[in-house]
Amino acid sequence: AWRLLSAVLPTRFYREVDDRLYTIYQSMVLFFFENYTGVQVIIYGDLPKNKENVIYLSNHQCTVDWIIADMLAIRQNALGHVRYVLKDGLKWLPLYGWYFSQHGGVYVKRSAKFNEKEMREKFRAQMKAETPMYLVIFPEGTRYNPEIPKVIADSQSFAEKEGLAILKHVLTPRVKATHVAIDTMKDYLDAVYDVTVAYEGTVDHKGQRKLAPSMT
Repeated sequence: AWRLLSAVLPTRFYREVDDRLYTIYQSMVLFFFENYTGVQVIIYGDLPKNKENVIYLSNHQCTVDWIIADMLAIRQNALGHVRYVLKDGLKWLPLYGWYFSQHGGVYVKRSAKFNEKEMREKFRAQMKAETPMYLVIFPEGTRYNPEIPKVIADSQSFAEKEGLAILKHVLTPRVKATHVAIDTMKDYLDAVYDVTVAYEGTVDHKGQRKLAPSMT
């Protein structure tokens, strides 16, 4: 019903109301996460207090990672502006798959199936509408999971083939979507946030990586 009503209302009005509703929902999620799970959040680096149009780049380890982005965004009063670049398969998630797209998220396919033209058009439309942008991208695409060594080995083989540094604690970033986002919105963005997330207890006594915590 709300989507039908929005068809006869200005686009900016719909977006502002949607951002407010998203802020309320995510604020409740964050409140319980930060106050009732026993988590301790430690932030290193400078966190601007003002709202900015940004791209947020981070390593990707588990299903908690998106909450970390929310933790930073809410401290800039920009929680409603959080939007995601997501793997195409996630668009089939019940309710969330549809919602993330209409909230300004972008679904992308990997390798030869990547549609650069479509992605640029979506970003141009959002810039034209003056959509506030807190765009979250996990360049690794796939979560780093030490219990799935094949994914790590494939990532390292790709890096070696491309003449890149072989990484031990993160997967080799796939940069196409990040490049398109930055290149398309370079005159619209205020900053690119380079965020590294570390979870306590993910290294054993031998220095080997362990699985990061999850939402379950």
